[in-house]
Amino acid sequence: MVTLIVATTSDPASINPAAALLAMPGWIAGPILPPDIKSFSNKQTRVIQHDRSIVKEDDLDLRWEEATGEVIDEVIFLSRHTAVSNRPALTVHPIGVLHLKDGESPPQGGKPGWAALPNPRIGPWFRLLKKMAEAHGLVPEFEITLEATHHGPITNKPTMFLEIGSTEEYWKRDDAAQVMALLMWEGLGLGGDEAVGNWNSENGKRKVLLGIGGGHYAPRHMDEVLKDDIWVGHLLSGYSLPMEDPTQTKTTPGENYIGGNWRQSIKAAFEATKAAFPGGEILAHLDHKSFKGWQKKAITEFLAEESIDVGKPNDFT
Repeated sequence: MVTLIVATTSDPASINPAAALLAMPGWIAGPILPPDIKSFSNKQTRVIQHDRSIVKEDDLDLRWEEATGEVIDEVIFLSRHTAVSNRPALTVHPIGVLHLKDGESPPQGGKPGWAALPNPRIGPWFRLLKKMAEAHGLVPEFEITLEATHHGPITNKPTMFLEIGSTEEYWKRDDAAQVMALLMWEGLGLGGDEAVGNWNSENGKRKVLLGIGGGHYAPRHMDEVLKDDIWVGHLLSGYSLPMEDPTQTKTTPGENYIGGNWRQSIKAAFEATKAAFPGGEILAHLDHKSFKGWQKKAITEFLAEESIDVGKPNDFT
């Protein structure tokens, strides 16, 4: 299983964790990915460094395969995180811009309606990151959190972002970079122990949470993900579920159609999650309190139409 880790020299929260990882034993220089992207190799892990925006450099997995003949199994991006609160944070999340219509321009990479395959490691690594951050004294100063699905770049293999936030002071923090490096080192089994988060539908732990609704930091979904043995697919926040209020739109009397790209978002998220977890039991987890009555009714009816199972509380225990 070949893992591609992507860092950019233009971002200290990206290049510093990569440098900390590369300072650990076993790395050798690898080939140059055209036009000028350096690479490093250790067992089945490849680190590449470019100098452009982390969310705009598309198809790096396919470009690596074309240049080297190696098949990439997953992609991990290292990046800074920004937030209005400026709160220090270490985050993990899947990517995609599922809610945008054709012709709309994604502000942070990707393409309208697209969802990357979510990396199966997201759930297990989020739990491991929380333990590591606590052990290294970053908690409670840093919040350890999931984020909802958002932004690019375009990838073709299971993908996740690992981010350090939320201001320049924290992007440059060596202790945060070190914890992210240790997460990758241990999570990928580079130190000799078993890797964390390899998907295997045969081991009986097959429940995959598909988060629907709520805020960007997915607090209600995160409560379930903190439980062992729960896997994580896409996490759709409210802004990824644009729904037109039927009382505010001109519709034929008696017509119940609710406009907006919310159906597209749910379908794309489900299909990508299902593809990333072959043999998995995909369960929609709704943040019920985040929806108005008409929204919840429309979403649950659509999930039933699409044969997407809705998880109950005891399904995630």
